Amino acid sequence: MNSLIPLIGMTLGQLQQVAAECGMPRFAAKQMCRWLYEKRATDISQMTDLSKPAREKLAKRYTIGLEAPLSQAVSTDGTIKYLFRGCGGRAVEAVYIPDGERATLCVSSQAGCRMGCTFCMTGRYGYQGDLTTHQIMNQVLAIPQSPSLTNIVFMGMGEPLDNLDAVMQAIEILTAPWGLAWSPKRITVSSIGKMPQLQTLLSQTKVHIAISLHSPLTSQRAEIMPVERAFPIKKVLETLRQYDFSHQRRLSVEYIMWKDVNDSPRFAQSLARLLDGLECRVNLIRYHSSGLDTGEPQCSDTETMEYFRDRLNQLGITATIRTSRGEDIAAACGMLAGKPDNTDSKEQNI
Repeated sequence: MNSLIPLIGMTLGQLQQVAAECGMPRFAAKQMCRWLYEKRATDISQMTDLSKPAREKLAKRYTIGLEAPLSQAVSTDGTIKYLFRGCGGRAVEAVYIPDGERATLCVSSQAGCRMGCTFCMTGRYGYQGDLTTHQIMNQVLAIPQSPSLTNIVFMGMGEPLDNLDAVMQAIEILTAPWGLAWSPKRITVSSIGKMPQLQTLLSQTKVHIAISLHSPLTSQRAEIMPVERAFPIKKVLETLRQYDFSHQRRLSVEYIMWKDVNDSPRFAQSLARLLDGLECRVNLIRYHSSGLDTGEPQCSDTETMEYFRDRLNQLGITATIRTSRGEDIAAACGMLAGKPDNTDSKEQNI
């Protein structure tokens, strides 16, 4: 089974090549797309509008490729964290977040991360490898709640723009008429601001953008986010100012708050100056302790966060406090770390 090539994660163009290889007409690629992304087939034998000889030939080299989660953890608030096969010896996690009529899935794009942010559990374990488009789309399609999902956020393990090709291909599948046919407004990609990949994402898609900022001070941001030296936030914001976020496409700025580190009125003032004139929303995020380091900073208290939010709003910057979800199962922002991937023998193919 492991030698078979998964069809999940392939684009229409790639499936056209598969069709040609198997002696099928070109239009068979759209039929396969419909079975993979609309009808959610679990076996090639279900593709009944393909001839039986074509299905038999297809099954000799290919498989649907849906892989069930290795495990799951359920939070008291209804959040569910799923563990999936990853790469480089590490499994990856995706988080399902129900919220009224919304059902959001936070997906991973890498096993680990090489951005080195000091506050992120994913980064503490280093970088093990990039996920394939198949592995990204499998997170979306293999969970029981898949048909009812309303939103996808690339905010799980990894820096999405450090695995741009696979992420862009996943976005194509999510939004194309032959794929899931979602509006790009249902998708948000979070990034530290990796250039020039950010420009590619902005120019070639219409998905929402979320930028991890966390400090308006260059020196402090460089301490907690080493990528500041390679991709200064001021230059990232200069690039973002070239795009229109005044209509349906949204830009959000993520700002984790630490007690006595970046939560004073001075920081609110500096952040407002940095973002002045940029159409965006600031998401203030509670810091979730890893519990591994007794010397790590603490989260700002609620009163301080509310004052910070209100001060930004007074200064003309729309700001909200993001509700934490799944903290009791280590599924909240910054807590995803996966596990050593020694579970290959338990891998299930749906």
